Amino acid sequence: MSEATSRPTPLRVAVTGSSGLIGSELTRRLEAEGHTVLRLVRRPPRGAGEVEWNPEGRTDAAALEGVDAVVNLAGENVGERWTAERKRRIRESRVEGTRRLAEALAGLSARPKVLVNASGVGIYGDRGDERLDEMSSHGDDFLARVVRDWEAAAEPARDAGVRVVLLRLGVVLSARGGALATMLPPFRLGAGGTMGSGRQWMSWIALDDVVDLILKSLTDEALAGPVNAVAGSVTNAEFTRTLGRVLGRPTLMTVPTFALKLAFGEMAGGTILISQRVEQRRLMQLGYSFRHPELEGALRAALAEG
Repeated sequence: MSEATSRPTPLRVAVTGSSGLIGSELTRRLEAEGHTVLRLVRRPPRGAGEVEWNPEGRTDAAALEGVDAVVNLAGENVGERWTAERKRRIRESRVEGTRRLAEALAGLSARPKVLVNASGVGIYGDRGDERLDEMSSHGDDFLARVVRDWEAAAEPARDAGVRVVLLRLGVVLSARGGALATMLPPFRLGAGGTMGSGRQWMSWIALDDVVDLILKSLTDEALAGPVNAVAGSVTNAEFTRTLGRVLGRPTLMTVPTFALKLAFGEMAGGTILISQRVEQRRLMQLGYSFRHPELEGALRAALAEG
């Protein structure tokens, strides 16, 4: 495991997106380890551990004075049909929200040591079988442009001396939410199958490993800049076979490309059918070990947690 065996020094950590899939597990782990969590919420605060932080409205930047670290996980869900309004919200929730946060941190007299900013492997675009690492060029589709600008929006904090970690997340495996939770009902009914050709690559990581990486990023100064937060990459066909085997259900169906595009529009090509064979070069250089380095084990752990 990647967690330290000794109890870490208590930190005061501000978290955006604390009610989401990753944020809720992260805050649970932080508090279990004795850290203090300051939740940045978009509504009026309901307790001492919350601060109103609405990128489109009222914020309380002064409440961030003296925090040790900030974890930015806020962002509109990309897994629904992309209307013009949803695309606007996807972009603004990430880019403008991060810029406003980074500028606020830069303006503090007692700045945090680190900003861990969620990012995504979507920055690479649709790349077929090409092996991708942190040095690979960026794509030019909608999500690639959003992620590129999302990462750039954190620059005011970095320029002010805050260590910024850009965690480029793959598909996060959890039965409690995200892509896997959406897949489980049809797969459990024996109606699961490949999407399109099934040859597109999917880069994945278990929820436990995402949280471990965030916790490591809070204190490990070797982590800075882009970090591919993926444990492995498999084709959609291999993922389908593995999930079917774990569930003990057949996976004989295929959803053709045209049907996916008809049902989901542009979102299908930007998420379901896109091919990204991402490798974790930076983490390998650091000798990082994942809790769940193999897909089948990761899926079994995710199902056990759900």
